[in-house]
Amino acid sequence: MFFEAATFYFFAAVLLVAAVAVVTARNPVHSALFLVLAFFTASAIWMLLRAEFLAITLVLVYVGAVMVLFLFVVMMLDINLERLREGFWSYLPLGATVGILMAAEMVLVLGGRYFDIMLPRPKDYGAAYSNTKELGRLLYTDYMFAFELAAVVLLVAIVAAIALTLRHRKDTKNQDPSAQVRVRAADRVRIVSIPSEDGR
Repeated sequence: MFFEAATFYFFAAVLLVAAVAVVTARNPVHSALFLVLAFFTASAIWMLLRAEFLAITLVLVYVGAVMVLFLFVVMMLDINLERLREGFWSYLPLGATVGILMAAEMVLVLGGRYFDIMLPRPKDYGAAYSNTKELGRLLYTDYMFAFELAAVVLLVAIVAAIALTLRHRKDTKNQDPSAQVRVRAADRVRIVSIPSEDGR
């Protein structure tokens, strides 16, 4: 039990340091790399909570896809860092308010037993329990409508992103399938009679 608690506090400390570094780092590339570290440590904490499917999904989706895209965009764009820092202090009151609220919620959740607050305790289902199976059962039974709605929203977002980034250029080479279907052998192959060197 002590080893599990020590491991949790180690990963939690790394996660907090990485999250602070994401906000305070001056270089956007460094911020993205610290966010990758935060995702990895969060997935390790989920592994400690026996949520293996969510941990692997976090690594594959966010670290493997989203963060690679973030790094690609940040490194390809010419970002003016001085302009980004101009309005930093104007958002400080709102950010401090949100941070204080989140800290209060964490204190209530983690220190509920010290403040005599009755919080729901997780039920121990045993070693044969599969959280992936239970998650799939909930998604496709109780939350089927919300799951399908989220899928439609993501599909619309994908189509909108493609439509916004699609550019028609004059020098782009493309194929016309209808012209390929209508083609005949006589249009593509030409037989030329070339005389040989001896004149025959």
